[in-house]
This record gives sequence, structure tokens and C-alpha cells, in this order.
Amino acid sequence: MNPSGIGLFTLAAQRMAWLDQRQTVLARNIANLDTPGYTPRDVAPFAATLADAAGTLRRDQPRQLPGTAPGLLSGRTRPDARAPDGNAVPLAAELTKVADTATEQRLVTSLYAKYMAMFQLALGHGNG
Repeated sequence: MNPSGIGLFTLAAQRMAWLDQRQTVLARNIANLDTPGYTPRDVAPFAATLADAAGTLRRDQPRQLPGTAPGLLSGRTRPDARAPDGNAVPLAAELTKVADTATEQRLVTSLYAKYMAMFQLALGHGNG
């Protein structure tokens, strides 16, 4: 079974790619903890990335819920303080972001596996 044509699996793959990119950026921030003048970076929120890729969400059925505006979901802020050498990497905040991103990766992986098992079962390829 090739899940690439199913929107749910495509969305999971996009989310995993975004999470991988975010982990790379956060690791770079932590690696530059002692770099004078370094300002930490982060990727655009996934909601904004998804909105850019999908365009405007539309409702096909009157009972569907409307989508949320990407602006409501973006909460990235600039660092408040800098070290005497000009470095603005808050280690505790970056480590928290890394842990949150790893948790999201496990969640997406688990959901992907569960849905794949469900489809295999529905097609008669599952254990049972």
C-alpha cells in the first residue's frame, strides 16, 4: 500500500519534515551558546508553513468547522536578554523547545503507525 496519495499521511510527512528542520535550527542555536553576538533562530510555525502550502482552507460541507487564522497560532518572540558578549541564546528555553519538538515527533510517528495499521487491517493485511 502506498500512503503517499492519502492526505493524512502527506500531512504527517510534512509535519515530520518541519519538526526535523526545527530540531536542526534549535541544535544550531545550542551549538552557538558561546558565540558572541549570536541571535537564536527558529523556523516559521507549522501552521504558517501549512497555510503557505495549502492556500486558503475552504469548507466543502456546511457542517465542517472553519480553519483557524495562522496569525493566531504564531507566538514566536525575540529574546529579551543578551549576555555581556551579545549572545542571546537562552539555554533553558532552547532545551525546552528541543524536548517539545521531540515529543511532537514521537506523537506524529505514533499516529502515522496507528493509521497505517488501521488501513492495513481494513485491507485485510493486518493481524487478526
